Amino acid sequence: MSQLRFLVLAAGLLAGSLAVSLAAAQTTYRWLDTSGQTVYSDQPPPAGAKQVVKISGETSGDETQMPFATRQAVEKYPVTLYTAANCVEICQSARDLLNRRGVPFTEKLATNDAETTELFRRLGSEAGFPSVFVGQQGFKGYEAESWNNLLDLAGYPKTAPYGAKPSGAFAK
Repeated sequence: MSQLRFLVLAAGLLAGSLAVSLAAAQTTYRWLDTSGQTVYSDQPPPAGAKQVVKISGETSGDETQMPFATRQAVEKYPVTLYTAANCVEICQSARDLLNRRGVPFTEKLATNDAETTELFRRLGSEAGFPSVFVGQQGFKGYEAESWNNLLDLAGYPKTAPYGAKPSGAFAK
């Protein structure tokens, strides 16, 4: 009788672990329907759906998943850091602030006048390095308090979660 009980328990554990692994590998879709409502489904969206995002449940073993609040902030308010070749220490301080907070960001290194002019146009003032854009909000120069305020308003975490990987052009 105890062998039968053991076999039933082992079969149940095996079935449960299979169900968990299948659920983790499932693909989810998010989109806006014709009325503007956000829809989540395991089925692909119908034709004409707007802002379609495919979310895969699969992650590699060394990849840590970003917290939900961070994913939302990245989607709504992506962060871009503008730096220049002659900006060394203060640009590193800017990168460090973003990485300490676990903020995924894109770094753009201005290497010519056209790129500096583009930053000038976006800021609406003289370009300064480093500069940051959080969504459409920009800030010229590095001022930790102001940068933290922009990141707080966008919903980014105050500290990086365990295992967060650094971002930027010089990420290790």
